[in-house]
Amino acid sequence: MLEAFETGFKAWLWPGFSAILAVVATYVIFRLALAVFRHFSESRTVLRLFLDAAARALGVVFCLLALTGTLKSAPADLPLIAAIQQVTTLLLILAITWAAVRLTSAIGEVIVALNPVLEGQWKRARKVETQTRFLVRALNILIVIIGFGAALMTFESVQHMGASLLASAGVGGLILGFAARPVLSNLLAGMQIALTQPFRIDDVLHVQGEWCWVEEVTATYVVLRVWDLRRLVIPLQWFIENPFQNWSRNSAELLGTVFIWVDYTMPVEPLRQEFNRLLAQSNLWDGELATVQVTDSNDQAMQVRFLMSASNSSRNWDLRCAVREGLVTFIQENYPSQLPRLRARLVDS
Repeated sequence: MLEAFETGFKAWLWPGFSAILAVVATYVIFRLALAVFRHFSESRTVLRLFLDAAARALGVVFCLLALTGTLKSAPADLPLIAAIQQVTTLLLILAITWAAVRLTSAIGEVIVALNPVLEGQWKRARKVETQTRFLVRALNILIVIIGFGAALMTFESVQHMGASLLASAGVGGLILGFAARPVLSNLLAGMQIALTQPFRIDDVLHVQGEWCWVEEVTATYVVLRVWDLRRLVIPLQWFIENPFQNWSRNSAELLGTVFIWVDYTMPVEPLRQEFNRLLAQSNLWDGELATVQVTDSNDQAMQVRFLMSASNSSRNWDLRCAVREGLVTFIQENYPSQLPRLRARLVDS
């Protein structure tokens, strides 16, 4: 056994040294070229973004290409040469898949970088970002599936199973389709959402009684950031099958309401003047709308609605709270006897 080991070691001495030398030389040349390119290029150029995203994966690919080429030129009678070549080919396929995924992801980052959120153009920028992230994730899934299939094809046993796999493809496809139905439905829902745009990144939604923002969109689910910093993770299919509110679909402006119940003896005009004064001194009001109306009444009191506008949902909420507090304070200080009361009449029996 020692003799066989010495024979194999001597046989592999020069091919192994050549392979190591080729890999080291390729890695050094790649790092030098990368450093020179980064030195003479700006950090936010398109080519620089691609290279930064896939630099590590490309380095592995080039090293494995050098190793594969060196092993191809090695003698065919070397011990374990076939197994080593197969492993090298398998690693090369996986590295190419990795580099392709990184480059595809960089496409999304480049498109988002080229379409920044500018004042007055936030709608278009969010639309592009949402569509890009959907399509990039779908493309990454396709690349991984192709790379995994190519890696499996390097094994002869898998290649020999091709005929039987084709023969049973009908039944297997039905079984696989049924088992993967939730995943496939979410993928198709993601494509539909990317094309129809019912919501975009950073849109304000009202989902299942929660006020939240669209924080992240993946290939199968959406992460919503609730106002108290909780996260809702909802499958994409849910948005296709269920209604939800989008508070920033076409614009971020919203109307807010404050309802206050007061006694019938309360004059409305002082409330209207105080409401206008509160809005005028608030930097949350956008100056578009301010309306006071008596919207309801019952046998005890009347309901006054104060309608106001704000530039977005967050400012609208803060404005409503500030106005409600100011109006309640105004009534307490100036008209305390006009707060809702329960009237009763004593009858002398």
